[in-house]
Amino acid sequence: MASVKDYKKEYKELYQPKTTPTIVNVGEMQFIAVEGKGNPNDENGEYQQSIPILYAVQYTIKMSKMGNNAPNGYFDYVVPPLEGFWWLENNQDFSLENKSKYCWLSMIRLPEFVDYKVFEWACQEASKKKMIETQKAQFLKITEGLCVQCMHIGSYNDEPKTLKIMNDFINQQGLKSDLSEKRRHHEIYLSDPRKTDVAKLKTILRIPVISK
Repeated sequence: MASVKDYKKEYKELYQPKTTPTIVNVGEMQFIAVEGKGNPNDENGEYQQSIPILYAVQYTIKMSKMGNNAPNGYFDYVVPPLEGFWWLENNQDFSLENKSKYCWLSMIRLPEFVDYKVFEWACQEASKKKMIETQKAQFLKITEGLCVQCMHIGSYNDEPKTLKIMNDFINQQGLKSDLSEKRRHHEIYLSDPRKTDVAKLKTILRIPVISK
């Protein structure tokens, strides 16, 4: 029986960090992504509407093995976790204060066999079979480079405590934050907030850095 690729297990340095900060160099990956603005908690907001798009296209690709449209080089895989880049307009310092002003890129990693042609096919199939609009979906290749990351356990609203520890670590290592229009605050969601106690939520926080 063919093995199923699980990115969280294969790339532990990226998906299983400690609860103390570590330095990581993140290479190129590809994603399905949807960009938008607004409070992610708004029930009918753009963010909540983006999630079904991501999973519809992702599962269309994963389940292509069941028909005649499996892409060249296809391998079975565990769907990677939901991720997000977050920022505020005009390069304001990122804050949890006013969530209605958030800009975000919501995304899920895609396996290496997916190219733009496969991505377009999956968007069309998801739109047709799942009756979901996929025009906002993007195919992106992203190289984050040098970052500091840490596992945050608990409420999203308590993230500033972990971010403070991370920023202290960054300074101690002779580095500095490199948040910019090209490099964003990054979060990876390992827990489903609908099924997990708030106190046990696991979220990877990642900050881009450069040498001082």
